Amino acid sequence: MSGDKNPSSFTIGNTAQEKGLDYVPECYVVSPSKSSSSGTEKARIPTIDMSRLRMNGNKRSIAIEELSEACRHRGFFQVVNHGISQSILDEALAVAFGFFDLPSEEKLKFKSNDVYNPVRYGTSLKDGADKVQFWRVFLKHYAHPLDAWIDSWPHNPPQYREKMGKYCEQVRNIALELMGMIIESLGISPNRLTPQIDRGMQVMAVNCYPPCPKPEMPLGLPPHSDYTCLTIILQSSTGLEILDTDDGNWKMVPELHGVLQVHIGDHFEVMSNGVYKSVVHRATLNSEKTRVSIASLHSLGMDDKMETANELIDEQNPKRYKESSFRDFLDFLANNDIADGKHFIDTLKI
Repeated sequence: MSGDKNPSSFTIGNTAQEKGLDYVPECYVVSPSKSSSSGTEKARIPTIDMSRLRMNGNKRSIAIEELSEACRHRGFFQVVNHGISQSILDEALAVAFGFFDLPSEEKLKFKSNDVYNPVRYGTSLKDGADKVQFWRVFLKHYAHPLDAWIDSWPHNPPQYREKMGKYCEQVRNIALELMGMIIESLGISPNRLTPQIDRGMQVMAVNCYPPCPKPEMPLGLPPHSDYTCLTIILQSSTGLEILDTDDGNWKMVPELHGVLQVHIGDHFEVMSNGVYKSVVHRATLNSEKTRVSIASLHSLGMDDKMETANELIDEQNPKRYKESSFRDFLDFLANNDIADGKHFIDTLKI
C-alpha cells in the first residue's frame, strides 16, 4: 500500500477503481463530515409532466407554474412523458456500459487530463493533481452540433456513435424545450435567449462508478453544482444525492424507470438573479454493482456570456451576479480543486 497517501500514484489507467482494488487507498478517503451516509432518506422530487407543458390554455399555465415552483424551491425536478422511447434510453446506457467494459488500452486512446479537450477519458477530477481522488471513471465529449463531433467519439463498442448520438439529439430537444419554458416561467420572453441557446454547447458526461469495497469512505463525485443552464441526467441505478436546502441533509434520488432527472445550473441562477438556484449534488457508491449515469449538460456557446436578465433587476433586487461563459468555467476547473469546497457560482456573486 505504499504511495496510498499520494494522489500521483493513481493516474489515469492506474487508479484504484480501474484496477478493482479490494481496499480504499488513503488519498480517496474523504473527511467524515463529507462522507456518504448509509440509509439516506429518499428525496421528494417534483414531477413535471411534459405533455401538460405542451398543452394550450389554462392547463399549460398551471404546468408552467409547477415548473416555476420546482425551480424556485428545489432547483431540480424529474420529467415524465418527455417523448424519448425507452429503447433509446436503454440503448444509450447499454453502449455506455459497453465502453467502460472495453480493455484498458482501448479506453486509454482517449486519455486526457486537459479540461479543455472536447473528447476525453479520465477518472476522479484531475488525476494525480487533486489532494483527494474520487471513485469514478468518465468519458466526456461534445455533442452539438452532432455532425461536427461524432466522428471524434469512440468507435468501440461498434454501436456507440449511433446509439449515443440518437440519445444526444433527442435529449437536446427536450433541453431546448425546457429551457424556453423555464425562461418563460420567469416572465421573460422565451425569444430573448433563443439564438444563444440554439447555438449553445451540449457536453455529455458519461460517468461510471465501479463497485467500491468500502463505499462509505470515498465519493464518486464531491458536492458541486453544474455550470450549465440545465443538466439532464439518465441513471442506471441509485447513487445520485442532492442537498435538500430545507433541512441541509443529503437525499437519495430514487431510480425510476424511464424518468429523466433535471438540474438547474449556475447559469440559470445567474440569469434569474438568484430566483432559481442551482442544485448541489454528489455521487455516492455501492459495493455490489457498477452504476452508470449519462449527464447531458446544456449551456450557451463557449464564449457567450450569460448575464442577469434586466427584467429581474430593480431597486429592491439589485444585480447579484457577474456574467460568465462556459470557457470561464473551464478556466475555473483548471485552476481550482472542487474537492476543497470551491464552487464556480461563488466566484460570480457580487
